[in-house]
Amino acid sequence: MDGANEFDEVRSDPDPVRRGQRATELITLYQQRATELARLRREAIEEAHRTGLTYTEIAERLGITKGRISQIRTNAPPPERAFFGVGPVAVGIPRRDDAENEHDHLHFDVSYQATRQRVEVDLARLSLASTRFEIAPEDEQVPTGDAVVICGPESAPVTENLLAADDALSFEKIDGTWCLIEKASGRRYSSPSRADLANRIDIGYLGRRVEDGRVIVHIAGMTSIGSMGVAHWLTDNVSELYEPSADFTSAVIECDFDTEPSITDSRIVAGPFTSRE
Repeated sequence: MDGANEFDEVRSDPDPVRRGQRATELITLYQQRATELARLRREAIEEAHRTGLTYTEIAERLGITKGRISQIRTNAPPPERAFFGVGPVAVGIPRRDDAENEHDHLHFDVSYQATRQRVEVDLARLSLASTRFEIAPEDEQVPTGDAVVICGPESAPVTENLLAADDALSFEKIDGTWCLIEKASGRRYSSPSRADLANRIDIGYLGRRVEDGRVIVHIAGMTSIGSMGVAHWLTDNVSELYEPSADFTSAVIECDFDTEPSITDSRIVAGPFTSRE
């Protein structure tokens, strides 16, 4: 549905609550698109400059002042905003069923919650609105639109489906232990902390795919702490990782953590692996 039809549909909706809800959704959507257009304009200006045009010449061709060019270059969102898509971005973590009590109740791993909170802070820094969703143990698909899926292979089958598109890395369970495998070399990456609790190092997976005009970022730790490490590394390195022409990007991230747990350091140990159509 195009923008005009969406607008008319909201205006003519007889249900005031539904009309208000849909109006709120469209305001967020249009604001995100306007922000993305500002990023695209900044990107276009920089690209034109790299081809040999001066900023004065670019300003003349765009019909704006050189001062306005300077403002756009300073204030518009950075190129790496597009790493997460256009927005709004849905951020999901696994929901677990606790059957120890007489009445089952839902809860979330604290490390997954910390990972989501860090991702949400990064999204806000990049002028991206975010929403939240739950990943049920039986879920196989990601909600529509741009999304960040924080989910390991033990939590839900959605992880396996997302990894199916990765030509470089795979999750495999070997002798009862989950490992990340480099397909080309066969090299394995497992969690040192699972082998020895005194060893506070964990491993995580980071993947990004562009599919049908939307972006899905996948974060998966060997344990939930590993997912925190991926988010920690991504905060400082998203600008270097982002490649506009890549259809799929993945990497293996290693992290150090303390007893909180909180991440004290993180680093890339394999990748980034990229593929293009």
